[in-house]
Amino acid sequence: MDSHPLIKLLKYGQSFWYDNISREIIDSGELERMVEEEGLRGVTSNPSIFYKSIKSTNAYNDELRRLLEEDTSLSNKDLFFRLAIRDIRDACEILLPVYTESNGEDGFVSIEVDPHLAYNTETTIKEALSLAEAIDMPNLMIKVPATKEGLPAIEELIHLGKNINVTLLFSVKRYEEVINAYLSGLEKRLNDGKPVDSVSSVASFFVSRVDSLVDRLLEEKISTAGSEDEKARLRSLKGKTAVANAQLAYQSFKRLFGSDRFLKLRREGAKLQRLLFGSTSTKNPEYSDILYVQELIGPGTVNTMPDATWKAFKDHGRAGRTIDRDPDGAVRIIKAVGETGIDLDQVTAELETEGVRLFQESFDSLTELIGEKRKALSG
Repeated sequence: MDSHPLIKLLKYGQSFWYDNISREIIDSGELERMVEEEGLRGVTSNPSIFYKSIKSTNAYNDELRRLLEEDTSLSNKDLFFRLAIRDIRDACEILLPVYTESNGEDGFVSIEVDPHLAYNTETTIKEALSLAEAIDMPNLMIKVPATKEGLPAIEELIHLGKNINVTLLFSVKRYEEVINAYLSGLEKRLNDGKPVDSVSSVASFFVSRVDSLVDRLLEEKISTAGSEDEKARLRSLKGKTAVANAQLAYQSFKRLFGSDRFLKLRREGAKLQRLLFGSTSTKNPEYSDILYVQELIGPGTVNTMPDATWKAFKDHGRAGRTIDRDPDGAVRIIKAVGETGIDLDQVTAELETEGVRLFQESFDSLTELIGEKRKALSG
């Protein structure tokens, strides 16, 4: 068991979280088994995950029928959240011993606010508070997108003592703004005379999608390159931007959480806002299937992995501190990508917009699915 790669991640300061949830893995005991045998320390969810979970099984039908019998006026969105709240609460119960044992560092289960609220600060706060109240578990995390409008919502929710998973982060600059929002929220809380030691947060930095877009732009440049040397130089950059970008984010993490500003909060019991790596499945089959885990291991981090990724890392991953092994190399890669004419700020801005849109579309598909089940069960 000591040689288990997933469990050995903890030795290097990284927690393994599972990017999946369903009634099936909860009721079958699989989630509990993963906690006991695979070193699982947390769970994340999103609209796409719940869509697959609800579509692939009839396990939700009885509860959905009961909810409809109790109140026919519930909207499809209301019905979804009623179903999801039960799953999240049950998962929180399973992870509660991890939360207790880790003194509130791990053991969290995340649920996302409606992504249609991503550009509205006040409604994001309102829905986050509503979900927190409905689930009422100490190891719940509410996912809030790191849009410009999401930043003040994050700050206020931290101020109010809620655990927040900041999601859809792509740029190092926005990540630093998220850290500032977290610290500001804690400072406001402290100024109000409230404890800061019970508030936890992670910042979910998305990885593989950066390579997907940058590689596409590199391919366009390769197709018009004037020489074989230029083509070779451009090809040498493929599959490297995402890891380098995430490694630079880690440098910001170390610098800002090593600052006097945070140390003042730390003395009052404040926790690190850990850097979580999301979107860690490998999209390009030419790359290692554990690329976005293997190169991003280090203290103060989390990697949330979907099925294929955690199974692959368990099979052939090697735990070791890799994330800050060569920070100068990461700087060189980002500089070289910029010298090709690719604007990484523009890339990450586009990915944020696309990420919100894709989550919104997934949420719409989810409520449509609930509507279809509603109609079938009513019939």
